[in-house]
Amino acid sequence: FGAFLQQGITMDLVGTANDYVGKGLSGGKLVVRTPSNAGFAADENIVIGNVALYGATQGEAYVNGLAGERFAVRNSGVKGVVEGVGDHGCEYMTGGAIVVLGETGKNFAAGMSGGIAYVHDPDGEFARRVNTGMVSLEFTLDEKDRALVSRLVENHAEYTDSERARELLADWEAELDDFTKVMPDAYAEVIADRERDDVRNELPPAASEAGVAAEPTQGQADD
Repeated sequence: FGAFLQQGITMDLVGTANDYVGKGLSGGKLVVRTPSNAGFAADENIVIGNVALYGATQGEAYVNGLAGERFAVRNSGVKGVVEGVGDHGCEYMTGGAIVVLGETGKNFAAGMSGGIAYVHDPDGEFARRVNTGMVSLEFTLDEKDRALVSRLVENHAEYTDSERARELLADWEAELDDFTKVMPDAYAEVIADRERDDVRNELPPAASEAGVAAEPTQGQADD
């Protein structure tokens, strides 16, 4: 679903999708929403399969629910939000920014050399699930971090009507303090030397300005 989607195109799915959602995403926008009448909590159920955003280079992705394993593997430029991921999240990621509003599986950030991830971790359990071979954890977000995370979560709430996002936004300043930042060591050195390469410099357009798709696709996407 949404493979190699180009800039200027939005795909908005109400339902579930299989593996490789957003493979090679190339500037488009992907929205996957749990149906409002689903009868279960979106942030407790898987809505997309494994290996989402594989090799994605540019664009936005908003997933109202959990993703399977290897979410954002080899992502090199997409900014997005998901409400929880399986094992090996952000594996080999080289660019972009990912916000996780729930729990992760083990081996998060293995081989991650670029981009930034932010994980909401009020219970302090996330650190033991991270592969720190190439990344460091930061527990205080600076002004740029807060601006990027805020924009992405606000967009997520607007595009998907996520209950999880709206709950966090209701007490946002306090909830921001519960995010852990995952910063690749090599990337930290790069942006310290070349500030122009900082992924946080450019925020995605606000959803209120970009507009929301009026006729989302209903059902299940197998590809």
